[in-house]
Amino acid sequence: MISSIQEFVYISMGKCISVFQNNLSNIRANNISPALLKNIYIEYYGVKTSLFQLSNIVTEDNKTLKLTLFDLSIKSKVEKAIIDSNLGFNPISTDSTIRISIPILSEERRKNLIKIIRKDSEYTKVAVRNIRRDAHEKLKIFLKDKKITKDLVRVCKKEIQEYTDLFIKKVNNIVNLKEKELITI
Repeated sequence: MISSIQEFVYISMGKCISVFQNNLSNIRANNISPALLKNIYIEYYGVKTSLFQLSNIVTEDNKTLKLTLFDLSIKSKVEKAIIDSNLGFNPISTDSTIRISIPILSEERRKNLIKIIRKDSEYTKVAVRNIRRDAHEKLKIFLKDKKITKDLVRVCKKEIQEYTDLFIKKVNNIVNLKEKELITI
């Protein structure tokens, strides 16, 4: 019972870190790749579909991504999704292709990206702390129902706090690495 709570806490906090890292992978520093567009989804026949499934995306040169759409009827939706993605890209459309010229990061844009990263890290930390809070609530219920002892609750809370500290530290390390990456371009 206690071990299942601890396992759930550890796995859930790990998922929070994975989502955070996935979000950060959209923020480019100096490498341009089709992966920058991996979290862009388009409504296609009533289903949210990845841009990767609707087009062929290649790196044309060191500053341009080229999308070749499989279905030209969704071109305007794709352009809108790219603009709305908050990546700072402006798509340029030709017949069956869309080109995205990736601008060189200005100092102002770098600072904005760092703010976005820090804001996202705070959301991740709150999610980790909410998982801890939920686990504490479950422990209170088990204690109230006399399924566990106070000593066992204390030990379990200590371990959950260690998990929380560990994952908060991981978030901080990830943020520091990404900030260094953005600053040293």
